[in-house]
Amino acid sequence: MRIEIWSDVVCPWCYIGKRRLEAALERFEHADEVEVVYRSFELDPSAPEVGSESVLDSLASKYGVDTDGARQMMSRVADVATEEGLDFDYDHATHTKTVDAHRLLHLALDDGGPRLQGELKEALLAAYFTRGESMGDPAVLRKVAAEVGLEGGAVDRVLDSSVYADAVHADLAQARAYGVTGVPFFVVDEKYGVAGAQPTDVLIQVLEQAWAESRPTLTMASTATADGACGPDCCAT
Repeated sequence: MRIEIWSDVVCPWCYIGKRRLEAALERFEHADEVEVVYRSFELDPSAPEVGSESVLDSLASKYGVDTDGARQMMSRVADVATEEGLDFDYDHATHTKTVDAHRLLHLALDDGGPRLQGELKEALLAAYFTRGESMGDPAVLRKVAAEVGLEGGAVDRVLDSSVYADAVHADLAQARAYGVTGVPFFVVDEKYGVAGAQPTDVLIQVLEQAWAESRPTLTMASTATADGACGPDCCAT
C-alpha cells in the first residue's frame, strides 16, 4: 500500500497530520507493508526567495490583525500540536519560498527511497517549527540535509541548480488535478483521498478500508467441505 502526502514544510497542520498518520500506522496491523511518499505543495508560491519578514508579522498582515492577534492564532494551532507531542516555537521564523526544501525531498527520495525522504521531512519540519529556522536559507537546508545523511555534493548540486524543479511542478500539477486546495492531503493507493489533518481514528478507518478493498478475501460457502479435493502431499492418482 502506498500513501502519498501532499504537504509543505511550513504548514503546521502538515506536521500535526504527520504525527496522526504515524499514530494510525502504529495501530495498523499491516504497517510494515505501507510505503509513505511525500509530494510537494507550496502554500505561498509568491513568497520571497529568502525572506526577512517573520511568520508572525506575515500572518498579521495576511489576516489584517495586530501581532497579538496573530500570536493568538498561532497559539491555538500550537495547542493542538502539543496534544500530538509537538512543541511549536516558530514565531520568528522567516516567511520564504519552500521550493528548495521540496527539491531536496525529491533528492532524498531518489537517493534513499521513502525512508530517507521521511527522515528529511521530519528534520525540516522540526527545524522550522521547533527551532524557527528559515526554509529559504541554503545554509539551514544544507545543515538539515547533512543531519539525515544526504551527501553534501549531491545537496550542493541541487541547491546550486534547478534540479528537481520539474518534479516539484509535476507534484503541484497532480495536486491541481486532484482538486487539492489545502494540505495535508493524503492519497492512498491513488484511490482514496483524505483532506486535512484528520483524527487518528479516521486515518485508521481509511487504511483498513483501502487494505480490505485492495486484497479481497474469499468467504467459504457454509456447505463446503474438504472432500473431493487434492492437497500438495495427499492426493491419490
